[in-house]
Amino acid sequence: MNNPLPENPSDPCEVLDRIFREMVDKGFHVPSANYFGLMNPTPTYIGVMAEALVAALNPQLATVKRSQIASKIEHETVRWIGERVGWLKSDFSGTFTSGGNEANFTGLALALAAKFPSFIDDGAVSTGAQPVFYASGEAHHSIDKSAGLLGIGRKALRRIPVNEHIQLDLDRLKQAITNDRRLGSLPFCVVATAGTTNSGAIDDLVAIAEICRQQNLWLHVDGAYGGAAVFSDQHRHLVHGIELADSITIDPHKWLAVPLAAGVILTRYPEMLERVFAVAAPYMPKAAEARGIDNSRISTQWTRRMNSLKLWLTLEVHGRQAYEEHIDHQMKLAQSFVTWLKSSVYFELATPQLLPIIAFRLKPNGMNHEQLASKHAQIVDQVTRDGTRWISETRVAGKSVLRMMVISYLTEEGHLTALQQSLESVATALIHGPGQGATAPL
Repeated sequence: MNNPLPENPSDPCEVLDRIFREMVDKGFHVPSANYFGLMNPTPTYIGVMAEALVAALNPQLATVKRSQIASKIEHETVRWIGERVGWLKSDFSGTFTSGGNEANFTGLALALAAKFPSFIDDGAVSTGAQPVFYASGEAHHSIDKSAGLLGIGRKALRRIPVNEHIQLDLDRLKQAITNDRRLGSLPFCVVATAGTTNSGAIDDLVAIAEICRQQNLWLHVDGAYGGAAVFSDQHRHLVHGIELADSITIDPHKWLAVPLAAGVILTRYPEMLERVFAVAAPYMPKAAEARGIDNSRISTQWTRRMNSLKLWLTLEVHGRQAYEEHIDHQMKLAQSFVTWLKSSVYFELATPQLLPIIAFRLKPNGMNHEQLASKHAQIVDQVTRDGTRWISETRVAGKSVLRMMVISYLTEEGHLTALQQSLESVATALIHGPGQGATAPL
């Protein structure tokens, strides 16, 4: 778009109708049942209504005084999540964030303040040596950003290779900690992942928690996607050990299907949030007899919107049991897709499937990595070209894979069947030429 700045008013009905049609007709429709892409779900209808209400009333969550009801709802929603993690009400605190990036940033800030008490006031120079922390090679890039913004530098992050289960390799982790200490660096944290973006892998949370206990390191779990499994009694075991973390990231705008943006940071050490973020401001007095902490004292944000209402309303209207069914339905669809892969002439599972993310690939049959990546790119182009559906190509442990994800609650078995037929048709034409049948492997 290259329109000049409007100087005069226009007919609002015409403008709204035009932009609505353009966004619908020309937009990229993430909420589609055929969107098998990244962690952007179809939002709940009641969540959309919550967003409209928040936009209209525009509550300011910096202080309890200015938004007592909104603050109470946020505190209650945080409590619901923490209780599902397995923590007692008196033993944790947290706040909503703009998403996983801010939540992970907060988790690392908490870790630095906990392990280096003078860090917040005196900065990284007060540590006396280089602080370092650890995550798998598949962990989210937001922690690289956070390390740079926190002043310890992106090189402070030690990316540990993954094992055959695409989990952080425990032996290499322990060796890296030993090496860093021997060289004079200061290990302070491990970031474990519960649901990697590329393949949905979940690190061994229990084992990593034990290493952190032995080594006196902070454990932050990036459960932005997979952490939502705590809302399922049936699938809670997938993130067993998450309750052992010192801090946790969970993004309701991923698996819990609320509109963007909604992240959450939780910690078992409530006092640490205030130590990191509290700043005195005389123009923001505390309400008389107000209960609950001001959000500006426990958050990177000062002025901010009410990101909790969409989850609170979804739970109030539908109940947790709806998430039980939602999570189980998507798990079953993912398992159905894996079953199809096992019988496919052309495709195979590339990594273990734990969550509704499937990393798969063409059967190599002699192709090297570069050739396979080229074929994958062609497949993605052909499958997505008509705009009916969307999948992607990515890298897991450095190797090219095709990636599909069941993320919309609108997706049913028929949508998977259509995707499978498209994949088979494209692979057949790619390998054997147009009009040929899938009669032989690659």
